[in-house]
Amino acid sequence: MNTNLSQLIDISNESARYDEYVKEIFADKQILARILKYTLDEFSDVDIETIINNIDEPEVSRIRMEPGYTNNEKIKKLSEEDNIPFEGKVVFDIRFSVYCGEESIKILINIEAQKTTNASKLGYHLDNRIIYYLGRMISSQKEVEFSKSDYDNLKAVRSIWICMDAGDEEDSINRISFRQETLYGKEMTLSNIDKVQGVIIRLRSNEEADKSKNLLIAMLEELLRKEDIKKKKRKLSEEYGLKINTNTERRLEEMCNLSQVLVDKGIEQGIEIGEITGKVCARYEDGMSIAEIAEKSNVSIEVVENILKEKGLL
Repeated sequence: MNTNLSQLIDISNESARYDEYVKEIFADKQILARILKYTLDEFSDVDIETIINNIDEPEVSRIRMEPGYTNNEKIKKLSEEDNIPFEGKVVFDIRFSVYCGEESIKILINIEAQKTTNASKLGYHLDNRIIYYLGRMISSQKEVEFSKSDYDNLKAVRSIWICMDAGDEEDSINRISFRQETLYGKEMTLSNIDKVQGVIIRLRSNEEADKSKNLLIAMLEELLRKEDIKKKKRKLSEEYGLKINTNTERRLEEMCNLSQVLVDKGIEQGIEIGEITGKVCARYEDGMSIAEIAEKSNVSIEVVENILKEKGLL
């Protein structure tokens, strides 16, 4: 019989594979185009096909955010300002460029799939992380998108976060941006303060919730819903106009299968190994029965028993 640790490692690996499929599905240009259209003003009046044709090939989970690695290819000439020691490694989920308007203005886009917005689970406030990502997307443009003091060639950046923990009536789309405020005297004309924007899309965690009144959220929730792949394809095609190719269908099917595996093993997607182990042990020491612990922790009785045996408590 596998030990609890090996079981949880298997589950963790399957959860990571699930996350990769989610990112690959979100990186489909059909999905990206709809995300842009329904969250960013510059694309609100542009048809989906035009947006798709103006999207460069997305990079998925391969763009590192430390200095020298932030753009679509490794920067060949590193300036001292970019070479900041001890900044650490951060990875973009999805990164791409898109062009808009008659002048084909280039915008740099980052899409992130996030399981929760809860600061106590994350260990930080999500808006702080979004601000950091936007800051890196701005600062890394020097000597790539512009050089020396040619700041008027700075490209607009957008960081869009798709979060999956909203309650039944809490789905929402919120935008973070600079705003101008005149504290004294005549208001200045500042035409570039919209270059930096963040967006938080909150999807509902309850798959039984009624269809969202927001078209984008309804489509994204349908993409992630656990259901028969033929039914899902029909809904995505008929209700949202998506054309499901062979690769997208395979990813959807794998994602749904992995999602069901995680449920069958009695663990909710996103719970970390250390967190669930700590909860099980704490509840056992508080006098809860194994059945109560299993119910409270949303895991099977067998997993609870294995955790307690591994920790020498049973």
